[in-house]
Amino acid sequence: MIKLNQKLPEQLGIAVSGGVDSMAALDFVRRKHTVTAYFFDHDTPTSKAGLKVVRHYCDNSGIPVKVGTYTRDKNPKESLEEYWRDQRYAWLNQQPDKIITAHHLDDCVETWIWGSLNGNPRLPKAQIKNIIRPFLATTKQDLVDWCKKNSILYYEDATNTDTRFTRNYIRYELMPHALKVNPGLAKVVKKKLVKEYRSYSSIG
Repeated sequence: MIKLNQKLPEQLGIAVSGGVDSMAALDFVRRKHTVTAYFFDHDTPTSKAGLKVVRHYCDNSGIPVKVGTYTRDKNPKESLEEYWRDQRYAWLNQQPDKIITAHHLDDCVETWIWGSLNGNPRLPKAQIKNIIRPFLATTKQDLVDWCKKNSILYYEDATNTDTRFTRNYIRYELMPHALKVNPGLAKVVKKKLVKEYRSYSSIG
């Protein structure tokens, strides 16, 4: 079941990529709210394919789409992941709306492991500037199930399984081993979320 950890404004934006997470979030939220879709174009073939999915859904649903792109070149010292993330959030932070991202409980677990391996275990914040993350108590499988149940088209980005990217390496190489050690790892992290963010006090 999709759960919200906070009350949402009537009018808001949602960051979309065309992937299953953001398309489920878009379809879920737009049923009771007035939304604008925000898509950051990474100028890659996969990004272009994702934009087609987003435009198709939004055109059929009467949802406006805003598209952003890079404002600077990549610094040689930063990874491609860092560059994409920095430019995407820089653009989103300039927008007038409160903007939802589809970060979910599985993301929280991966972020916590990633931080722990670097001596700084942490969890995604529920809100940073105008960015809000209302799905942190929802599992990825719940978002996948929502798309299947409601026949929501989404795009499978092949780079999401490329383990040269650190996030993907953690997801596909480390997570299976971590879950062997503690199959209830998601419950552990969820308890940490409840403790850290008072707005999560209503989560069951």
